[in-house]
Amino acid sequence: MSLIEKLENNERLNYEDGVALYDLDLFTLAHYANKIREEKHGKKTYFNINRHINPTNICKDVCQFCAYSASRKNPHQYTMTHEEILETVGTSLKNDIKEVHIVSAHNPNTGLDWYMNVFKKIKDNFPSIHVKALTAAEIHFLATEYKLSYQEIINKMIEHGIDSMPGGGAEIFDEKVRKKICGGKVTSEQWLEIHKLWHKAGRQSNATMLFGHVESRENRIDHMLRLRNLQDETGGFNAFIPLVFQTENNYLKVKAPVTGQEVLKTYAIARIMLDNINNIKAYWATSTVKLALIAQEFGSNDVDGTIEKESIQSAAGATSAGGVALKEFVSLIKNTGFTPVERDSVYNELKVW
Repeated sequence: MSLIEKLENNERLNYEDGVALYDLDLFTLAHYANKIREEKHGKKTYFNINRHINPTNICKDVCQFCAYSASRKNPHQYTMTHEEILETVGTSLKNDIKEVHIVSAHNPNTGLDWYMNVFKKIKDNFPSIHVKALTAAEIHFLATEYKLSYQEIINKMIEHGIDSMPGGGAEIFDEKVRKKICGGKVTSEQWLEIHKLWHKAGRQSNATMLFGHVESRENRIDHMLRLRNLQDETGGFNAFIPLVFQTENNYLKVKAPVTGQEVLKTYAIARIMLDNINNIKAYWATSTVKLALIAQEFGSNDVDGTIEKESIQSAAGATSAGGVALKEFVSLIKNTGFTPVERDSVYNELKVW
């Protein structure tokens, strides 16, 4: 059976099929990805009203792709106090945020209790807020630093009020690439194990893939299939988020950003390959708002949220530092012909705008 016949018949594609998808022209991919998108979501484009908080940029690890860490090029080290974090959440609550998204560097100086207690304080003071926090990379760091198992860290997360996990730290699962861009960080198998344990605890998470650096198209397909296999087993992934690599202020020295066409192809292929992950998020902080909106016609059905403040991608050159105002966000989605739907962190619909 040919690849086009498989696409016409909604057949599940294998690794070779996935690699071959990149040889199709952009609009053929758009046709099949959008067909799946409309079957699942119609013309709805999801977003949430959220606040990103990055509590510290002091990091034990040295990742070649990272522009956020203060351990190398960035001399401006900081660690927020719990009081500063709570004040930030309280201020953002006035803007009707539903989620606080907390990820940061792997700071060996703050201590496990510093991490856990701030989540509990947020939950105690703002019980309506959904706390999405701690990537698998951060969990691996804490488990290693404090000689605890992943399960013990996960139990502490749940005990201290974390509701769901973000998908960061996945980067690219191929270990050769991983050794080059983030050697010493959580491995691919460890990342998958941590999310599997989180799912088995009855919780949900997201999954990411950082692309547009030194990886190959084959690496991307391999990455997607490993996620698909775990999703077959646990069903715990809410969304897949392809993150566009930002080229500034890091050691990889990628000469030029990945093209918009390659980004759109990758979104579309993700929608086609990941038949068991319901949502594909075009995270505007890495792709730009305009490209994220175009991606809604290439299989994506989510653009993330208002964010308010973003530190990690903007440190590498993204124009995401100030977030996007809610009214502007809604208008932009409407103007592209889609229906803006505000969601909560696990994709329950809250409001159709």
